[in-house]
Amino acid sequence: MTHDPPPPNGLPRTLADLRASGHVHRPVAVEVRENLLRRMGAGEARFPGVHGFDATVLPQVERALLAGHDIVLLGERGQGKSRLIRAVAALLDEWSPAVAGCAVNDHPYAPVCPGCRRRSREEGDALPVVWRHRRERYGEKLATPDTGVGELIGDVDPARLAEGRSLGDPETVHYGLVPRANRGVFCVNELPDLPARAQVALFNVLEERDLQIRGYTLRLPLDILVVASANPEDYTNRGRIVTPLKDRFGAQVRTHYPPELDDELALIRQEADLPPGTCVPSHLLEAVARFTRLVRASRKVDPRSGVSVRFSVAAAETVAASALRRAAMVGEEVPVARVCDLPAVVEPLLGKVEFDIAAEGREAEILHALLRRATAEVFRERLGEADLSPLGDRFSGGGTVETGDLVGAAELLRRVGGVPGLADMISRAAPEEQDGPPTPGLAAAVVEFALEGLFLERRLSKDTVPDGGVYRF
Repeated sequence: MTHDPPPPNGLPRTLADLRASGHVHRPVAVEVRENLLRRMGAGEARFPGVHGFDATVLPQVERALLAGHDIVLLGERGQGKSRLIRAVAALLDEWSPAVAGCAVNDHPYAPVCPGCRRRSREEGDALPVVWRHRRERYGEKLATPDTGVGELIGDVDPARLAEGRSLGDPETVHYGLVPRANRGVFCVNELPDLPARAQVALFNVLEERDLQIRGYTLRLPLDILVVASANPEDYTNRGRIVTPLKDRFGAQVRTHYPPELDDELALIRQEADLPPGTCVPSHLLEAVARFTRLVRASRKVDPRSGVSVRFSVAAAETVAASALRRAAMVGEEVPVARVCDLPAVVEPLLGKVEFDIAAEGREAEILHALLRRATAEVFRERLGEADLSPLGDRFSGGGTVETGDLVGAAELLRRVGGVPGLADMISRAAPEEQDGPPTPGLAAAVVEFALEGLFLERRLSKDTVPDGGVYRF
């Protein structure tokens, strides 16, 4: 769990000190705009961790933010919508002052809630100030069909009524998630899943920036940037964004999956949580990335549902776990993934893909075929021009090599024997892992990759055996 850092020493702690420091109050839209323009001018990354959107999505998002618009991101599952929204929140100032104890984070210069206005009159320049990190100024709600107006906007607090306050007293209100995100960024994930009544409650927030609670209007001019995400309505069928609410968002931006293989690989490397000390060579990560892209493009997969980036991330993590399992069982010190670990990803990933009805009953077969195709593509790209004839000659006299996910690296190398040109094969197949002499694990991973490639190119045969295969001429 990440904890917010403590505020720097020496920051103003009262309204008088804040004024003396020369602090300038800026609305959230202006704050985001100026910080975005500063990053643009300095050539800094505006949305760190977001890949594949540079020429398409990000320019639209930047224009919307510069215009001060609320945004709805529309796209299939696993396209990075939530990550992009959190990157927008990172454009807020790192530290911002607020009235101490205020539920809606009023700025000390311009309090808007009834309680803070009263305190400002009573305490004057002694009004206490706290400093909030930008992470505290980001609120997020996953919309569900049972989300109520009270949860989002607020409701009358019966405990305060029991104290003797009248029902019309604005200080009887318990604020919901949206007003508590005042002076920050608020995200509604899966907006169509929000009940129509709760969507209607957002009308005034987006347009007039005030709240309506329990029959009376609480004039609370919120300073908030709202960014929502939604799957295409023709896929979810769980609800729709009501038309008046869509009209109140200043911008709708369509997202997409990574357009380039390098973007897919960058996301896998960024998001996959691999066991410490486990190596998944680059040619296997590329096979996973190509596999994901082939599944997305397959006519046997429902294109409306999409194939999430989480598919490729989970595949990479499963490959690493398979290598870790082998290392534990055969006593290897450094787990290194190999081609024999790739088939292990198919069964766990079946639940992440919506297949066409015509593919019913053949789902695993389809994924295995696409995985072999992806492996063949990587082989042609990385070892297609390598001289593998010495390795092929190993089988010309009737020799065989059995491998599998419980055959250790040292044992596999012993079964294959000496491989002329192995160093060149490693430099072509896994250049990113080249750091000093190759380890037995990496050497075995590349040799097995070459054997599988020769089989997929029909230059070798392969007999399937439990937990592995036997390569022969």
